[in-house]
Formats: sequence, structure tokens, C-alpha cells
Amino acid sequence: MTQQDWPAHVTRLVDEELAGFAVASRGDRLLLEDFARMRVRRPRPITVNFSGGLTDTCYSVTRSNGAYSVLFLPKAGYFSLCVDSDFGPLDIGVHGPALGCFASV
Repeated sequence: MTQQDWPAHVTRLVDEELAGFAVASRGDRLLLEDFARMRVRRPRPITVNFSGGLTDTCYSVTRSNGAYSVLFLPKAGYFSLCVDSDFGPLDIGVHGPALGCFASV
């Protein structure tokens, strides 16, 4: 997959996850509303920092809330909750579905 294809792929993954999400409570509904407010219109490449001084290009899914954001890790094929740092987003090991990462804070 080329770098130009990743934003559309990430958008499709998130759309599919949202379409399959069962709203069973008021909390679920509020989660979807919050996620929709923070979701970016078009995922953009961003350099993410990993432990050990590694970096990789990932794709934005949500804007930062001032402390955290959700990103897609193409090489791993899943979403990650990242903490904001002076050096850019830092992967903190919270991985899985986009909504699950988003809901963990």
C-alpha cells in the first residue's frame, strides 16, 4: 500500500468499526459523540515515538485532547493511544480498536 492509500484505508477501518458498534447504553452514545467530535476529517501521517528511541510514521485518527490522541500504526495494523510529549506523540502500549483506545482515557 502506498502512502497515498493509507488515509483512505484508515478512514474505512474507522467507519467500519463505528458501523459495527452496538450502542447499548447512554455511555456508549456519549462515547460515539465524543469520538465524532475529536475525529480528524482526513488521517494525516505523523511521526510517533516508541520506547527505545524508535520512531515510525503513523496516521492520525483523533485530534489531541491536550494529553492524548488515537493513531493508526500501519506496520502493526491496529490503533494506538498516544500521549502528547514535547517530542510528538509517544506510544504508551494501549492498542486495539479505535474506540477502545479512545475510551481508555
